[in-house]
Amino acid sequence: MTAPEQPQIYLITPPAFELSHFPDQLAEVLDEVEIACVRLALASRDEDVLGRAADALREITHARDVALVISDHVVLAERHGLDGVHLSDAARSVRSARKALGPDAIVGSFCAASRHDGMTAGEAGADYVCFGPVGETTLNDGTRAEAELFQWWSEMIEIPVVAEGALTEDLMRSLAPATDFFGIGDEIWSSDQPLARLNQLISAMG
Repeated sequence: MTAPEQPQIYLITPPAFELSHFPDQLAEVLDEVEIACVRLALASRDEDVLGRAADALREITHARDVALVISDHVVLAERHGLDGVHLSDAARSVRSARKALGPDAIVGSFCAASRHDGMTAGEAGADYVCFGPVGETTLNDGTRAEAELFQWWSEMIEIPVVAEGALTEDLMRSLAPATDFFGIGDEIWSSDQPLARLNQLISAMG
């Protein structure tokens, strides 16, 4: 029996960053670690801010053959030549995003800890479903996506699944057999050495 493939890494940008600094930081990570996808996840709603960030990161990611998606902004994904969109409203926008962006775009869906929302998003045409947070965080209502959810999903559903939110070495070690991707953001960007921190997390997968 062959061992399961190790999960791939899906990077999530900080909610705010300086264009004079962050693209270089991202490039350093992409040059050293194999990354499946990058999500532009700015908190700003300013389309000019988002557009400039999208253009800057697209140059970095596409030069290295890494996909770039943006959180929720279907129009900006199309306008700035990004690879797709990551939707944060579970299954509600999947069909409309797919229709707008076409069959080749990446459409991902964040479904918190809801198995039902994940299945609905998959049926609506999502390319991946994301569950989280998997760790302890004060950023939500306290509901966590437990290991059992990933275990069930990996056994029953073919659509790739992403585990994200407050990841630790222990969580990555335990979830590695049951997830396809780890969504990693603040876990590394809050560190003085993002690349070194990412390598620590990856090594925990075994």
